Amino acid sequence: MQQLTAHFAMRRPSLSEHLKVLRDVGLVNERKQGRQRYYYLEPEPLREVQAWLAPYEQFWKNRFTNLETLLAEENPE
Repeated sequence: MQQLTAHFAMRRPSLSEHLKVLRDVGLVNERKQGRQRYYYLEPEPLREVQAWLAPYEQFWKNRFTNLETLLAEENPE
């Protein structure tokens, strides 16, 4: 836990609470070895979110590309 807290501006109890939430929703997995706890990212739920968001991402990329083209046509400088 000390190695994790060194990277964040929060105290150990706060970090523990955040890790508990991440464990509860399946985004991280915990392995205990003696007094140490090791946390591992579970990427599959994030892949599911990414797949769900992909059509929206493409929509907004197209919109911004169209906006960029329109602005370039109006100001050819």
